[in-house]
Parts: sequence; structure tokens; C-alpha cells
Amino acid sequence: MDRESLIYVDRNGTDCLKWDGAKSRFGEGGLLPLWVADMDFQAPACVREAVASWAAHGAYGYYQTPDRYYKAFLRWEEARHGYAAEKEWLRITPGVVPALYWLVQALTAPGDGVTVLKPVYYPFFGAIQDSGRKLLSCDLVNENGRYTMDFDALDAHFASTGSKLLIFSSPHNPVGRVWRRQELEELCRVCEKHGVTILSDEIHQDLIVGSNPHIPTATVHKGPTVTLTSASKTFNLAGLQNAFVVIPDEDIRRKYDAFTDAACCGGGPSVGYVAAAAAYTGGAPWLESLLERVDENYQALCAEFNDRLPEAVISPLEGTYLVWIDLRRCLDPENTKFIVQEVCGLAVDYGDWFGGDAFKGFIRLNLATSLDNVMLATARLLAALTD
Repeated sequence: MDRESLIYVDRNGTDCLKWDGAKSRFGEGGLLPLWVADMDFQAPACVREAVASWAAHGAYGYYQTPDRYYKAFLRWEEARHGYAAEKEWLRITPGVVPALYWLVQALTAPGDGVTVLKPVYYPFFGAIQDSGRKLLSCDLVNENGRYTMDFDALDAHFASTGSKLLIFSSPHNPVGRVWRRQELEELCRVCEKHGVTILSDEIHQDLIVGSNPHIPTATVHKGPTVTLTSASKTFNLAGLQNAFVVIPDEDIRRKYDAFTDAACCGGGPSVGYVAAAAAYTGGAPWLESLLERVDENYQALCAEFNDRLPEAVISPLEGTYLVWIDLRRCLDPENTKFIVQEVCGLAVDYGDWFGGDAFKGFIRLNLATSLDNVMLATARLLAALTD
């Protein structure tokens, strides 16, 4: 399979959230943005051609979900990840985050506890707290930058809290873990013991940088599992608002459908269907080029840090295009934002966003950009932290 070349684009002045929205988010302009998780590359040629053809037709009226869209996703899941899902299990949403909000509200009652494993993607917290549920956490264990789950602690957590819902990140954002089968089996054993439903956010499932394959949680868990995923992260389509919720359990489907029907909030824009179907059908060569670029950027960043600032702890990047860096040995955690933003001129995701004060001194950098941008950010950080 011949790879498709990536095309880097200047996104300034395009109303791009990552670049043009950084001033609003961080309070100042001119920052080099390595924060929100999308890419500075054009989508695959097959996607651009499909969207251009759709746009050229010129009639943008009501649109039914095309059968080729379902088929393309189901083929991709089975061929790429060994997950033989069925069409009747699929529900369409504008994104993974809205679906998490809807699932939390459909499957729990106000005041119920919902568990996460911190540090973790911070919209999980909003899906719980904004819905009037109680945010519970059983933190991951940090072993010099490599994160693991503490299954004894998780067992005790479920026993003491009575939590029946876990929102799980796989591959993990922000720490970059691709969970091994043995880890997933043990997690699922604990959840089955306590009757816990797993909402498995697998939006980064295709972004595997290391040698360990992504294993869908639903292929391991004998209990109820809902999988949430999308072409958006894989092929840089987030603005087209299209994601899948895969619900094998009939009772959960019924509850989810009742909630979304009452809120009239299912489906997504027609162009999202067109783009996702094209990506899943013909985007694999482009994805291989992307993974090569992300690994190149990661290795270059690690080489510079290892040479000039070995005190920094960079978590091994097994999946996603997001690198998690522990700078606590290099700076006062309370000064992280000042140094990174004011001294280095960078817009990044800060560690405390992913779980509170315990993660001050950490940053998450987005590597789905040019090597030049990654090296510029690295140079600025090293200059500030080695003076």
C-alpha cells in the first residue's frame, strides 16, 4: 500500500479554534498552539474529493444516513481492530463528548457517582458534573511516566462507592497508553464483579504509534460496554461533527434511544457522513503517513529533551498524537503556566486540566503538526528550563 503524502496547511485566519481561538482561550495572541487535539494537515485526498463532489451538487437539503457510511465503518472496525459490530448497534452523534453527556444522563440518576481514572480527558468531568452526577476517581499509577491501573484500588473503589458507571479512555488521553489485553481483562473482571457498565472512549483507536495493537474494550468485556469512536481524530474531520456510539446491549440502546428521542438530538450534518464514509474507504494510506510523521515528531522531541533536559519525564507514546510531559523536576509546578505561556509563547493543555492540582507541572503537547513547529516549541521550552 503506497502512502499518501501529508499536506501541511497554515490555518491562521480560517476561524480555526486551535490557531485563531487561542487568544480567547489563553488571553493573549501570538502563541504557538499545540493544544486542542486536531491536526495541521489536510484530510486525505479521498475525503477532499468526496466533500468537493457533495458541495458541487449545490442542494443541501435534508439527507438520509447513507448505507455506504455504515458499511465503511463496520468494515474498518472488523479489519483494523477485530471488532465485528452490527449495524443495529450503531447510533450517530455530532461527537463523542455530546454522546458521553447523553449516556451519563440516560444510564444514571442525579446524584449517582460516575468513575474516571485520572489524569484523563477533561470533558469527562463535565459530562458527569454538568449532568448533576458525582465525579469519582480512582487515579492511575504513575511509574516514572508510564501509567498503569491499580486493580485492587479499583475493586475497593467500586465496593465502597457503589459506582456503576466507568468512563474509560482507550487509547488513553493524555498519557498515551495503549492498554494490553491482560490489563483490559483485569479491568473488565473488576467491572463485571461490581456490575459496572463501561463507556469506552476509543476516539484515538487508529492512532497507534507503537507496536501494541488497540484492543476494543467491547471485545473483552462480558458485561455491558458502550464504545464511542469517530473518524474525526483519525482523519482530521472534527469540524464535520460525526461520531459513532456502538451499543451491543439492547437495554442500554433502549435507554439511550429514549433519551435522544426526547431531546431530539440524534444524527449529524450530511457532509460528515460523506467525509467519514470516504475516509474509512480510502484513507488508510494517508493514515500510515500520519503515524510516521507523529512518530518522527515524538522521537525528535525526545532526543532533544534527553540530551539537554533529562530531568523531564516524557511518557512513552504508544497511541494518540498527544505527548504527556512531567516538568515537575524542572520548575515550580505553580509557575508552569507563566513559563510555558509567557516565557515560551506556547499554548498547550495544562496538567491540572486533566485532574486538578495533583497534575500541576505537567503539559500535553499536540504532535499532529509540522516537525518545524514541534522543534520550535521544544527549543523554547529547553531554553527557558535550562537557563
